[in-house]
Amino acid sequence: MSDRYAVIGNPIEHSKSPQIHQGFAKQTKQDLIYEKIQSDDFVKTAQAFFAEGGKGLNITVPFKEAAFQFADKLSPIAKQAGAVNTLKKEVDGSIFGDNTDGIGLIRDLVQNNSCPLAQKNILILGVGGAARGVIPALFNENPAQITIANRTVEKATQLAQHFADLNLVACGYNELAGQYFDCIINATSASLTGDVPAIPKNIIKIGGLTYDMMYSIKPTAFVLWGRNTFASQSIDGLGMLVEQAAEAFYLWRGIRPETKDAIRLLRH
Repeated sequence: MSDRYAVIGNPIEHSKSPQIHQGFAKQTKQDLIYEKIQSDDFVKTAQAFFAEGGKGLNITVPFKEAAFQFADKLSPIAKQAGAVNTLKKEVDGSIFGDNTDGIGLIRDLVQNNSCPLAQKNILILGVGGAARGVIPALFNENPAQITIANRTVEKATQLAQHFADLNLVACGYNELAGQYFDCIINATSASLTGDVPAIPKNIIKIGGLTYDMMYSIKPTAFVLWGRNTFASQSIDGLGMLVEQAAEAFYLWRGIRPETKDAIRLLRH
């Protein structure tokens, strides 16, 4: 019987994870099946999945912090982030939690889109599990500054305090006017409903990059927003999705698939 994997989220219909992992399995000659599961109760769904013999789960909006609590053991990255996007059932039956979002984002920004982050001013929009998962990896690229902005400034401040050793700046959206950033990363789920966080248009530096961690067949609302600014690139999170999936696949199967063909196929 083929090993069983899945992605859990809500909503989940838009997810391309099954195509990606099935493509990885074919490329690396691994015997597995991969599905998508919509859930209203993450713990109940995850417990049932593993009890029925499931081997691993990817976790997307809005369950990454719930997955952090669900795991029996955590990677150092997941511990620091306080969020989990990949679960693996170990031989002893325990559940191991990791977060591959950060490495996925860095590979897409730096390698796939030639956007070095050293000494850059970076703005992250949103304070949920998606933001938590990428902050440590972004900090490791030696940016000049990372700012976290949220509609509710208290939540941004709480997240900055969670990463107190990284000296992050926290603010509300209404405090961004007059500031300028080399890279703006949308870590909110606003694009799923066609919305854009309420931020000023003139805060991206000329030649900068705007990046939406969400993705869609058509340009997301935030990608379109970025194209109407001074940014030289405005891209969605499809490349990040593929790159973080490759790292999760490696965690599960012990082999790291190539990603360029997967990104190209999904784009077209």
